Amino acid sequence: MEIRKPSVLVIKSILTSLIVGSLLIASSALLVRSTPPTQLEKVLEAGELRVVSSNGPTTYYEGSNGLTGFEYSLVKGFADSLGLKLVIEDESDLDKMLSSVAGREVHLAAAGLTALENRNSNVTFATPFMQVTQQLVYNSRRPLPASIKDLNNKEVLVIANSSHTARIKALQAKFPELQWREVINAEMIDLLEMINKGEADYAVVDSTAYDLNRYSYPRAILAFDVSDPQPVAWAFPAQRDTSLFDAAQKYLGKIKADGSLAKVTDEFFDRHIEEVTTGEAMAFTYRLEQRLPQWLDDMKASAAEFNLDWQMLAAISYQESHWIADARSFTGVRGLMMLTKNTAKAMGIQDREDPKQSIYGGAKYLSIVLERLPKRIQGEDRLNMALAAYNQGLGHLEDARVLTERMGGDPTKWEDVRKYMPLLAKQQYYSSAKHGYMRGWEPVKFVDNVRNYYKIIAWHQQQEEFRIATTSTGNRLSANIRQVDAENAATPDSGNSEANPAALSVL
Repeated sequence: MEIRKPSVLVIKSILTSLIVGSLLIASSALLVRSTPPTQLEKVLEAGELRVVSSNGPTTYYEGSNGLTGFEYSLVKGFADSLGLKLVIEDESDLDKMLSSVAGREVHLAAAGLTALENRNSNVTFATPFMQVTQQLVYNSRRPLPASIKDLNNKEVLVIANSSHTARIKALQAKFPELQWREVINAEMIDLLEMINKGEADYAVVDSTAYDLNRYSYPRAILAFDVSDPQPVAWAFPAQRDTSLFDAAQKYLGKIKADGSLAKVTDEFFDRHIEEVTTGEAMAFTYRLEQRLPQWLDDMKASAAEFNLDWQMLAAISYQESHWIADARSFTGVRGLMMLTKNTAKAMGIQDREDPKQSIYGGAKYLSIVLERLPKRIQGEDRLNMALAAYNQGLGHLEDARVLTERMGGDPTKWEDVRKYMPLLAKQQYYSSAKHGYMRGWEPVKFVDNVRNYYKIIAWHQQQEEFRIATTSTGNRLSANIRQVDAENAATPDSGNSEANPAALSVL
């Protein structure tokens, strides 16, 4: 059999066929993908959702478990639903924020924006997720104003160059005697504080600002609305490709339908700050007797291991969970000591709802916080600051200490730090703080409540020990009396108490 090798022409022919075939395959692949990827596909491929926002109380801020906030929670949920990493870009200037959206430097803006059509033609707004209304607040020592007419010849505070100023000017056309004063470089929380202190009688603020701060400024009372509700929504670039926009619309529709949006809204705007009132004290005493005993041994064991006071652990756990082992918060904290997922992991805790593990994790975390505080902070100041850090994190505590020193206070004294810590809820202070906005009143209230609960627990413990001691002494007394009675029954009374040593020992 003759075996022939392929000639050069044959080889060239085969190579040509292979090349042509490869080109045809490549061309076919290109034909399959004849359209460019959508914006959503590009975002999914990049793996991250870039959002511009502004650090603040209703948008995003650093909490004890990392970034948190009302709009942060919503946009984080959107990113999670797409399997994307959320990247926040901070920008406080509104015009720059909208420009970055219009220029497609970011994917969207989430910063408490009202969906006004004339704001930027290159931006489009998604379905609103809440409404905000301009409202009049007044000092409770003043008569309740029933309408705009009651404000004639009265001074109303508004933030300078704001939509509130525009609204007041519009109302003046109908009420010529309406007067106002524009406050420069101020936030709505500043106006609420001025009303609360009696430094002003009336002010216009957003409903969100009032809801968020009404417990902190109890004398600033809501009078009536001065505007119609305005929709708050995310801003997207105005473009033909609406794939990412449509995904956001679908997500917003879902969280409205399943109640998630309502839960987030309640968590951030309708949270009741607990006071140790008479009713609460009575409930606390009941729980102290009915719930606490089952966790006592674990608290004492963990306190001993980390050189802590078990009564302090008991007070913290009551403030956190009311001694409910499987307590849960919408923010993700769980268990008796309400540990965050990150804290539990760092403390080596696997099941946050296991009471023994939760108590151990909380005790370990508190001991670490106490250890990390500067050595010059001593005594009760050290414990109070550790409690504040337990609630908000060491970073925010350090911001408060830095601010305290800047304001002329002593950063090693809790009484000074607690005065300035609430200022970190104001932009003029948190804008220069390393860790940004903080609900500054919350750690102060947390420390006060824990301290109050601690006093009640200590008092109750003293009373319990006294009761036990008294009962024990009473039992011994009764036994001795019975013994004396028995001896007296056997021996005639001589009328001399010295003849009865048992009786003397009783006395």
